[in-house]
Amino acid sequence: MSRTASEHAALLGPRVAQVLCAENSGLEVGALEVLPGGHSGLTYRVDTSDGPLVVKAVPPGQRAVGRHDMLRQARILQALAPTAVLVPEVRAVDDSGPAWFAMDLVAGESLEPVLDDPAVPAELAAIRMAHAARMLPALHEVPVSEVPAEGAPLTPAEELDRWSRTMDAVPAELVPDGARLRDRLAASVPTAVASVLVHGDYRLGNMLSQGEYPVALIDWEIWNLGDPRVELGWFLVFADGSNFPGVGREVAGLPTEEELLTLAAGGRELPDQQWFNALGRFKMAAIMGHNLRRHREGRHHDPAQEQLPATISRLIETGLERLL
Repeated sequence: MSRTASEHAALLGPRVAQVLCAENSGLEVGALEVLPGGHSGLTYRVDTSDGPLVVKAVPPGQRAVGRHDMLRQARILQALAPTAVLVPEVRAVDDSGPAWFAMDLVAGESLEPVLDDPAVPAELAAIRMAHAARMLPALHEVPVSEVPAEGAPLTPAEELDRWSRTMDAVPAELVPDGARLRDRLAASVPTAVASVLVHGDYRLGNMLSQGEYPVALIDWEIWNLGDPRVELGWFLVFADGSNFPGVGREVAGLPTEEELLTLAAGGRELPDQQWFNALGRFKMAAIMGHNLRRHREGRHHDPAQEQLPATISRLIETGLERLL
């Protein structure tokens, strides 16, 4: 029988305390408390006499690969510590199974203005989105030589192939015109530019903010080396609430797509960006279609997924518009 997150916390807690105390004699360490989220691993809070920490652990029975590879996340956070990219500081790493690491719990709010509740005031949402765009150049300017070796960078064609496999596994009636958008993208794949560090899910929902300002970029489960335009195309999906009819909201006064492109480019040329903007919408439609399929097949019961069809159609529609 698989253990619950709470049961796992009771077993993991003594190990966490032992490792933390070995690195900081006299440290007082409390019990692990389950934090919400943690879709790619188990996430806990632990209070210590030096302040609260977040512990991320490989789920019991899962292999430490891909999204479940906690040590991979720890490595990129440690590599970014001396850079201008705002990330939590890693305090301990334990590679004995199941692997885990502990990092500072950074106080802040991580809300997607067009999707999450409570709603972020429109003026504050606009400022946060502009700051997020301004932070992208710092991420993409991290020298690749300082990034842990993780295989070959993903090209635009490989990114399209990756999400085409997800889209193609969804019944066509759930993703109307999805195949058409895939074929349009495949017919005009841009040449890759120099690879950079890519967060993989760069958006305000994965960024802690205090007031107007970002204080930490979190959730590094799918970082890789790749084309910076892929990252920007994904970020822009969440800059327009009209992409999410029925599940999101339109927020007045958010920076326009053109304004965000200017801020995020950092003075660089971004050729063929509209292709990547279409790819971002294709990716989101594929993910939502996959989730809706799992719900309807009874693999993951979640009635909220029934709100997705209008958003899926809208994403595909606006993706096609960007390829005209």
